[in-house]
Amino acid sequence: MSSIKIIPVLDEAELQDGQMKEVAFGDGKILLSRLGDSIHATSAFCTHYGAPLAKGVLTADGRVVCPWHGACFNVCTGDIEDAPAPAALHSFKAHVADGKIYVTADTSDTLKSNFSRQPKLLASGAESTGRGVVIVGGGSGAFQAVESLREHGYAGPVTILSKETYTPIDRTKLSKALITDPAKIEWKTAADLKIKYGTNLRLGVEVTSVDLAKKTVTLDSGKDTLSYEKLILAPGGTPRRLPVEGANLENVYTFRGISDSQKVDAAAREGQRAVVIGSSFISMELVTAISKRKLASIDVIGMEDYPFQAVLGDEVGAALKKYHESQGVRFHMRSKVDKIVASEENPNLATGVVVNGETLPADFVIMGVGVAPATQFLKGSGIEVERDGGVKVDQYLRVKSGSDTQNVYAIGDIAIYPQVNGDEARIEHWNVAGNHGRAVGCTIAGKEQPFVKVPVFWSAREWFVVPFKFIAYYVKNGKIVAVASMQNDPVVSKASELLRLDLMPTPEEVEAGKDLLSVDISTAPSLTKLQS
Repeated sequence: MSSIKIIPVLDEAELQDGQMKEVAFGDGKILLSRLGDSIHATSAFCTHYGAPLAKGVLTADGRVVCPWHGACFNVCTGDIEDAPAPAALHSFKAHVADGKIYVTADTSDTLKSNFSRQPKLLASGAESTGRGVVIVGGGSGAFQAVESLREHGYAGPVTILSKETYTPIDRTKLSKALITDPAKIEWKTAADLKIKYGTNLRLGVEVTSVDLAKKTVTLDSGKDTLSYEKLILAPGGTPRRLPVEGANLENVYTFRGISDSQKVDAAAREGQRAVVIGSSFISMELVTAISKRKLASIDVIGMEDYPFQAVLGDEVGAALKKYHESQGVRFHMRSKVDKIVASEENPNLATGVVVNGETLPADFVIMGVGVAPATQFLKGSGIEVERDGGVKVDQYLRVKSGSDTQNVYAIGDIAIYPQVNGDEARIEHWNVAGNHGRAVGCTIAGKEQPFVKVPVFWSAREWFVVPFKFIAYYVKNGKIVAVASMQNDPVVSKASELLRLDLMPTPEEVEAGKDLLSVDISTAPSLTKLQS
């Protein structure tokens, strides 16, 4: 039952321009944000994992960025600005009287158990006809594209074609927590997607070819054909297997979906021996997850000097290696796998991995050596597939090759897209795919939106306390182009906004002691810089 109250929550003098404060509202909490003379009130917690938004970053153009994972909301409306936010914030009326800030809100909407709301959908597609939008893939990009299409008023049919047998899930939780039930991490139920978003879900099907001239996609090698007006290619990636003897033995697992998580979860029992091939994000997140299970041994094989070296550099990689070694993990770096040894008793099972002439005993093996863009179905379509399997797109994420470069989009793991610095890159990350989907949804709905988001990555190392903290700056051509941190929130969120606004300090300024958190992008005077 609705219970609307008007409550004085703070003295006006206590909230300065550019400030955010979390305040009590009965048994609940509200986030107050001040932009110049305007005061805004919203839910206090991020709809992704519940982070307190008051500890995030406020910008003068009305964005609040989560301190944990970079989700972003409009403080004036509560609407989603950036993934990985799966839902919008409640927005409340705020006014000032007699020196006090008053907020009008339904008390139930201020509770942490009810801090999110359904986005405002300008269309539902409930009675739509025609070809509409067809999305190949059922991951983050697909989910965010559907939400963005409806938020921005696209009223035509929307169809998701997914090889997976479940609705889009929070895939990041698989490697971090070995979730085995898709219902626990789905962003929206099938019923919600069908009824609220007017989405035709076709699960457990595979697109095997695309005909750009006819505007059709073929399913399961000819079993069915579907027409489209706009096509979004979001197939994700296929886990790689090393071309070594024993790579396809039954207990050698790659990692991508629920079935992979189920296999690793069942294998990682107390007293078992694990060998993990690969030393970047997925592999090391799985190491973190299985380290808590009292295994007899965990051996990690990597080609570099340190885990994460290619992404985070020597110093950070060395520190993380030292931490994991303190937890009993053994590393075999600057190494490559010679072969995986089959059991004499059961030749279908691996019993060891040979590296540098030594056989590491294994009851199961995890092969986390990257993914290949799942673009085999584009062969013969006229869309050029690059050597790495990616597809080049323009600033609006439209494909740059083939006979139709206006109605076909490529997003997520397969997209090679323009970067802010003028380069092109393909980034395999859930958050990037989600923001690609949001941008394409907006463009197809009629408001063209170039993709200019700064990628924000996070890892399971944030889920527990490690005995060190740092901020690492990465410099290219005399400019800071990336920032990594541990136990220094919201530095990375602030860095992403500074990069977005082209206001990142120089390397020389940082070396001289300049703190990113001290750079003003929140007050009214800073708005001129933001708009220039």
